[in-house]
Amino acid sequence: MAVSFSVFSSFLPSETASFAKSSSAASFRLIPANIRAVRSVKLSAASKPATETEKREPKGIMKPRRVSPEMQAFLGGVPEIARTQALKEIWAYIKQHSLQDPADKKVIVCDEKLKKIFGGRERVGFLEIAGLISPHFLK
Repeated sequence: MAVSFSVFSSFLPSETASFAKSSSAASFRLIPANIRAVRSVKLSAASKPATETEKREPKGIMKPRRVSPEMQAFLGGVPEIARTQALKEIWAYIKQHSLQDPADKKVIVCDEKLKKIFGGRERVGFLEIAGLISPHFLK
């Protein structure tokens, strides 16, 4: 009889608890299913907002780098720029001059100005842009 009541223990906890107390075979505690463990969260020092004196120096693709003369001509004479900012400028130029292929928006149809940056290619996929501008960032 105890086996049949253990199947329904999650459905009828108060009734099975009274049967479990009267059963001499085993004694156990029922834990309600809706109780959850609570985890405390600590704020680490790294997640604190930076103050005026603690500003971090940009690293990686956010760090401004010198660019080639072709890229300087495209960007309007800027001697150094971050990769992310250069990509924003290129996309702004593409959107402004409607250079995306109307049939496939993932393809850019290059004009003369973009051909200088993209190695003379007529059409460029949007995923290729980051790779094609890499040689223009000098070390």
